[in-house]
Amino acid sequence: MPSTTISFARGAPSLDIVDVDGLRAAADRAFAKDPAGLTGYGKGTGYGPLREWIADQHDVDAEHVLLTNGSMQADAFLFDAVVASDDTVIVELPTYDRTLLSLRGRGADIRAVELESDGVDVAALERVLKTGAGPKLAHLIPNFQNPAGYTLSLAKRQQLVELARAYDFLIFEDDPYREVRFSGESLPTMLSLDTDPGRPGSGQHVVYASSFSKIVCPGIRVGYLVAQPELIAKIAKLAVNTYIAPNQVAQGIVNQFVRSEAFPASITKVKTELATRAAKLGEALNRELPDARFEVPEGGYFMWVELPKGTDVAALHAAAAERGVVFTKGTDFMLEGGEAALRLAYAGLTVPEIEEGVTRIADAYRSLAAPAVDAA
Repeated sequence: MPSTTISFARGAPSLDIVDVDGLRAAADRAFAKDPAGLTGYGKGTGYGPLREWIADQHDVDAEHVLLTNGSMQADAFLFDAVVASDDTVIVELPTYDRTLLSLRGRGADIRAVELESDGVDVAALERVLKTGAGPKLAHLIPNFQNPAGYTLSLAKRQQLVELARAYDFLIFEDDPYREVRFSGESLPTMLSLDTDPGRPGSGQHVVYASSFSKIVCPGIRVGYLVAQPELIAKIAKLAVNTYIAPNQVAQGIVNQFVRSEAFPASITKVKTELATRAAKLGEALNRELPDARFEVPEGGYFMWVELPKGTDVAALHAAAAERGVVFTKGTDFMLEGGEAALRLAYAGLTVPEIEEGVTRIADAYRSLAAPAVDAA
């Protein structure tokens, strides 16, 4: 085994694209300007000035916003507030593995709907609705989906909002990657589409979640929800009973960082580096693993790779590990299926590491016994 392991497993930026100096300066300003706010318990809804900044970004009032210790906690609070045992929940196929674990743990009746290159198959989702499934919630990752890297088209966003209104279910718009688009045009959120003309924030059928982990740094652990005030108040009670208040220090630092000139410059750097890494990953796969099928995403952290039918991704995972490279198996993101697929996270690797990692995966793939792979 090589002395160093190359990991395509985690969706986190490498240190060289994190603005450590900007964060240090933001921390200094935060403690200088509001020492009492940062060092006190605060409110269950989170640090007030950052709530206001987020509310401005989404054209709503601050009472629509709740901050949490990372977006996974936002997910957990929303599921606790909305999803009961045996409630039907629609997810994408494939979808984020931890979402599946969370919903399974709550006893939800999970209905997976196939992803297409422009997002979830809306016609298939509508067929599920017409069976009378009566979902409480549909969990959708609209931009650079984890694990597939696909983006939901504008037409589908509009159709989904219309379906949510018609069938009275809640869309959970889980959107941590929106700001890391490095090509193509930005699309409106479903939250913004679910409003009456002239009444921002009036919609009843979309809850929006995001995080600063992907655009500032993972260690900051600041996530948030945007929803109707009644639901935010309900979730705030869960938050208070869980931890009194989220991390005020982290949120105060983020507040200063996003209001500074360092923030747009930091995002530009992250997007530039991710664009290069995604392109180089695509080039390396074409060169070293021509059997692979994939699409280079327009943003985000992940690429979904499908190998010929019959490929045993578990065996490939083991063979790759012997060569000092790891990735996440496609089966982790599905209730069933994915045996010939894998997710590659490229944000945490340099270009040389990406190229060497793909070379090792290709060598592992070729090492598999020929009968194990049916290219038909």
